[in-house]
Amino acid sequence: MNSTSDHLSAREDRAWHAFFESQVLFWRRLGQQLQQDTGLSEPDFAILSALEQAPERQLRAFELSGVTQFEKSRLHHHLNRMIGRGLLTREPCPGSSRGTVIALSPEGLTAITAALPRRAAHIRQWLTDPLEEGQLDALTEISEAMLDRLRAADTPPAPPPTGCA
Repeated sequence: MNSTSDHLSAREDRAWHAFFESQVLFWRRLGQQLQQDTGLSEPDFAILSALEQAPERQLRAFELSGVTQFEKSRLHHHLNRMIGRGLLTREPCPGSSRGTVIALSPEGLTAITAALPRRAAHIRQWLTDPLEEGQLDALTEISEAMLDRLRAADTPPAPPPTGCA
């Protein structure tokens, strides 16, 4: 972009609109298919998959907030709904009288285990299958370059509290 211009060039505008609309439609489609095929929402999936990969299949709420990017109160309400549906449990933190961890329940493990292959199929259908091999490599390089810039601009997170307090 010309640094003296306040507007996008035609080329930049075309790239922006294609990127923006593809993102909106991609995530809408993925969310709809996930809900239809598994009964899980995108936040459900993010939380369950994070817990499925975590040591002992449990994390503190602040760790889950990093996955979902939810504000504290929104995350609290969502976790309570998932606990109510039997997907998660809230457990005392070992060695702390006040702290808790969010743990994957057996029902939650069943749900995420069933959802993972469906999610992979959806990603293939809408993201990787339409691309040729070189295009997939280019998409990866472009995405990594954008991530590098975005991550560098993020404010460093506060250090996590020690233990489960």
